[in-house]
Amino acid sequence: MHISSLPGNGPIGNFGLEAYRFIDFLKAAGQAYWQVLPLNQVNGGTGHSPYTPLSAFAGNTLLISPESPEDQDLFRNLSVKKKYRQGSRVNFTLAEKMSQDLLKIAFDAFCLNENQETRKAFTHFCSREAYWLDDYSLFMVLRKNFNYASWNKWPEDYRDRRQDVLKQTIKIHSHEIEKEKFAQFLFERQWMRLKEYAHKQGIKIFGDMPIYIGFDSADVWSHPSNYLLGEDKEMIKVAGVPPDYFNDDGQLWNMPIYNWEALKQSDYKWWISRMRRNLELYDLVRLDHFRGFSAYWEIDAGEKTAKKGQWIKGPGNDFLDSLKEEFPKMPFAAEDLGDIDQAVYDLRDHYHLPGMRVMQFAFGDDWPDSIHLPHLYITNCIAYTGTHDNNTLRGWFSHDISRKIRKRVKSYAATRLDRRNIHQVFIRMLYASIARTVVIPMQDLLGLGRRSRMNFPSTGSGNWVWRLSKNQIKIKHAKALREIVDTYNRSE
Repeated sequence: MHISSLPGNGPIGNFGLEAYRFIDFLKAAGQAYWQVLPLNQVNGGTGHSPYTPLSAFAGNTLLISPESPEDQDLFRNLSVKKKYRQGSRVNFTLAEKMSQDLLKIAFDAFCLNENQETRKAFTHFCSREAYWLDDYSLFMVLRKNFNYASWNKWPEDYRDRRQDVLKQTIKIHSHEIEKEKFAQFLFERQWMRLKEYAHKQGIKIFGDMPIYIGFDSADVWSHPSNYLLGEDKEMIKVAGVPPDYFNDDGQLWNMPIYNWEALKQSDYKWWISRMRRNLELYDLVRLDHFRGFSAYWEIDAGEKTAKKGQWIKGPGNDFLDSLKEEFPKMPFAAEDLGDIDQAVYDLRDHYHLPGMRVMQFAFGDDWPDSIHLPHLYITNCIAYTGTHDNNTLRGWFSHDISRKIRKRVKSYAATRLDRRNIHQVFIRMLYASIARTVVIPMQDLLGLGRRSRMNFPSTGSGNWVWRLSKNQIKIKHAKALREIVDTYNRSE
């Protein structure tokens, strides 16, 4: 479950009291991990998708909470909170407005406050994170000044990063730039406190790292040579996947393809820095679209669908060897779903990375030999009822599958099965499997219907808005899950 889906005051879940309560719930339920979606800064122009971030390094400041006890000196004027009440779904428009108000209050208080400890911590943060923070904060200020136009539409001096112009801009807009840096400082401080609390409760954070970066991002603007761009800085090739389970036209992501040759010449410096940043935020990192490191689907820019693409050999072992040298324990998991060939499995297994098994995928054309069936699992995998891209189990069983597949599901379960109990039956089967780790979407734990789905792949709006209501999680849910944990000896 993502942070944004938490209940609480305001139009979006955040790092406040409800996040700490959720960790308490996980402990009571005997859990070991909390898996979240990417915490990257989101962009309204891309539907607020955490998989099309404005930065590979910056955090989502919409998640900052004014209720953090340690930050009360920064949120003296709390009247702004009273303007916003929780709705049944995330309201990104209100969340952005609220975030602007809250961050202004916090930064103004910081500028007037003589708290030397906070000032020292902020200075240290800016120095430590300068390798990405300087470019990001300048990018965000310029983006606002140019009316949120994509960076390749900015005046050429700014588009092409003419250094004398940028230096002058930094002087003129130093206050706004420092405000952007302070927002990132506040994000990190609140998140790290939450992560520390999770560790005290025996909970590790399982994070998620998108393979690609949005074109209109600080990273593409500041490091254009890392991507396949033309002289005019327009994309030549774009990323996506061929026709798949979710879309007959494939998925056209319209994100720039990496220039892996250039990245290799720099010893993958940008990627190593990115991985290190993610491992500071999380204990375990899911490598989104892992097959892209083996081979990636390349589409000519301007195509209307992803059908007319081709597979291009990825960086493979050369890149992953560099990761292993930097991070010997390789605390990563491979998202190995979709159009997968043996080369992807070989790359994954060479580094002993756990892959994914999704039970909703178990009853299709490859039945009864599907690797997603629990009795065919291997130990080194992470098993799911579904992912953020799937319908909820209840929605899937009631609306998505044919009578033929429903019959297979019932046959496999070998017990009375309907839309009211399918989540309980599937969860128990996964916990009884030999998969080393099992992750259950919160919607499935609660047995929610299709209105609680998180994302519809290849759609640009209406996603990422599912949210828990207050007190929707009850003691009975923790007790039921704890009973399953104890039955199958899954406590750590």
